[in-house]
Amino acid sequence: MRAYERFLDYVKVHTTSDDTTGTHPSTPGQFDLARLLADQMRALGLENVRVNETCYVYGFLPATPGCEDKPAIGLIAHMDTSPAASGEGVKPQLIENYDGNDVRLPATGDVMEVSRFPALAACKGETLITADGSTLLGADDKAGIAEILTAVERLQAENRPHGRICVAFTPDEEIGEGADNFDVAGFGADFAYTVDGGDVGELEYCNFNAASAVFTVHGFSVHPGSAKGLMKNASNLAMELHAMLPASERPETTEGTEGFYHLDRLTGSVSEAKLEYIVRDHDREKFEARKAFLRQVAETMNNTYGPGTVELELRDSYYNMEEKIRPHFHLIENARIAIEQAGLEAKELPIRGGTDGARLSWMGLPCPNLGTGGFNFHGPCEFITAERMDKSVEILLNILSLYIR
Repeated sequence: MRAYERFLDYVKVHTTSDDTTGTHPSTPGQFDLARLLADQMRALGLENVRVNETCYVYGFLPATPGCEDKPAIGLIAHMDTSPAASGEGVKPQLIENYDGNDVRLPATGDVMEVSRFPALAACKGETLITADGSTLLGADDKAGIAEILTAVERLQAENRPHGRICVAFTPDEEIGEGADNFDVAGFGADFAYTVDGGDVGELEYCNFNAASAVFTVHGFSVHPGSAKGLMKNASNLAMELHAMLPASERPETTEGTEGFYHLDRLTGSVSEAKLEYIVRDHDREKFEARKAFLRQVAETMNNTYGPGTVELELRDSYYNMEEKIRPHFHLIENARIAIEQAGLEAKELPIRGGTDGARLSWMGLPCPNLGTGGFNFHGPCEFITAERMDKSVEILLNILSLYIR
């Protein structure tokens, strides 16, 4: 079976995560996919396959005779899809021998224009897969799941020798909780790769350091007709606070390894307002300086408007995995070779975000990230091709072969 055939089944399972539920997993549909994947893993011959109470799926393929002493390699992908767009009722469309022109999405009539999405042009002649325009597609990261299981199937069908291969599928990666309950010791891998990137051939081992910052602004409400000298409007103070952050350091004005402050959510009234930010920087020293600056902003507001006017809650989310990957750089060197063996050139990119692999690397499992072949994640213009998924499978097989040499 080709990877895209599995993928077409997986995208129909509703697994959108939700950061408001407070449960693990955050949505029950993720269990539906987890159980389906566990059944398929058992059918492929994986052992000790299990779905635990927090919806992590684990299993392993034993090493072939003579390869028992080789490193145990893990392959990881996540089951949830982004809450940024609907993932319910996904209806994929296949365009065989795609002509490289604009693509109409049938449910909405919207058009994916090549001038707007130039990566489409590079997919000419391939089998293009999109959603119908009413939902996202779910290649992030159901493509990674399909590619991993297809690689496992091919290993056995082609009698390829291999070391122990550990497979895991995680919930809630899209809301930053994918590694929260990951059992690194029970997983049993020495090293791992997440298959959760963009175009095939991408290789990522440098990501943002990340934190969340929540400012709570306390105001004082009185009738506006008698407010002079009494009212303290929390919403106005929130706008003043936001203006203290540099406009040149926002996601929409930065690129590459440039960090930013991103106002993700703003709510407010006269009595109270909240500003929720995500803070990012690839450089750890600059990351710490960003957090120090936010503390200074809160202090300035309190000095101006009175103690307790502004409260700041800062929480680190994840760190740059590069620090943990560098001592095990064979992971990158072997991935480069594997990509070249597949006839591609490795595209080593800094991640302007994070993956499960970033946190897992800091939990003791060095874990860079590989591309899936997909584009435009988290929205209705997402697409992937069958051929790029095949190449991703080939790269995984090449990596596994390199680790028994």
